[in-house]
Order: sequence, then structure tokens, then C-alpha cells
Amino acid sequence: MLDDFFIRALLAGIGVALVAGPLGCFVVWRRLAYFGDTLSHAALLGVALAFLFEVNITLAVFAVSACVSIALLLLQRRASLSADALLGLLAHSALALGLVVLAFMTWIRMDLMGFLFGDILAVSKLDVAIIWAGGVIVLAILAAIWRPLFAATVSPELAQAEGMNPERANIIFMLLMAAVIAISMKIVG
Repeated sequence: MLDDFFIRALLAGIGVALVAGPLGCFVVWRRLAYFGDTLSHAALLGVALAFLFEVNITLAVFAVSACVSIALLLLQRRASLSADALLGLLAHSALALGLVVLAFMTWIRMDLMGFLFGDILAVSKLDVAIIWAGGVIVLAILAAIWRPLFAATVSPELAQAEGMNPERANIIFMLLMAAVIAISMKIVG
């Protein structure tokens, strides 16, 4: 009735959607609409470094996305620029650096469109398993930090007064976003 690749694509899409929904709410509530875009642009640098150092692409994308997330947190504390300006700066810097690294690796020929836009129909059984296992882990961590993250989103000062640690919740949230980008890059780019 249905082909195997279609079922895998459907399962992968549902898995990413279930994880992206709750995280996306916090992204919108925190007015970080370009945060996912920034991490996905930075993911290309992770792909380039994965090919350069011959490591797993998902791990390299997570590492680069996590570094960009932490850089954003540090820059928000020190810089006088708005969050959108910082996101634009980080996104395009990481994307440009990734393209430069890929351009210098002349021995590697690859289709960048697959990494930029993804291909949900090319998802393997292992990819589906990684998406669902990673999604369960991300949702479990999100459920564990829901109260402090929600309180820090509404009012960081109030969360601090309530004895919660909003900075820790922010860092964990950024790392969860990096993990979702790394997990879903193959299917959505």
C-alpha cells in the first residue's frame, strides 16, 4: 500500500514536529524568532568541519550549534546590540565560514542542497531511530526544566526571586535547540 520510504519520511516528520512544537513556543515567547534560522545556518559549518575532521555529521553539527548558542548567550550579556542583530551576525558569520571551509576542501565533492534544504524522503531507519530517541531525550529534559524555563521566559527577575536558576534554564534551552537542529538537519535542512 505505502512504500517503505514514505513511512520512514512520515515517522521522521512526526518525530521532529513533536519535538519542535514545545521548543518553538519558547522561541516565540522569548522573541528569538531567528534563533532556529541562526543555528541551521551555523549547521553548515558543522557539516564542513565533520568532513574536514572525518567525524559524525550529527555530532559536529551539534557541537557547532552549541558553540553558537553559548556565544549568543555571552554576547547578549556584553554587547549593546539587539538579539536580532546578534542572531544575524552569528548566522551569516557561521554560514560564510562554513562555505569558506568547504571551498578549500577541493578533494570533497558533495551536494550542498541536501544539507541546506534536507531530503525527508532519503531518511533511513537509523535516522528515524535517532530522531525519535533524541526527541524523547529532548522532551524529557524540557519537561524537567519547564517551570524554571517558563518563569525565566515570563520574568527572569521573578524566577531569580523564586529561587530558580534562569541562567541554567537558558543554557539548557539553547543546548536543546542545538540538539534538535542537529537531529533534524538531514530531513529539513
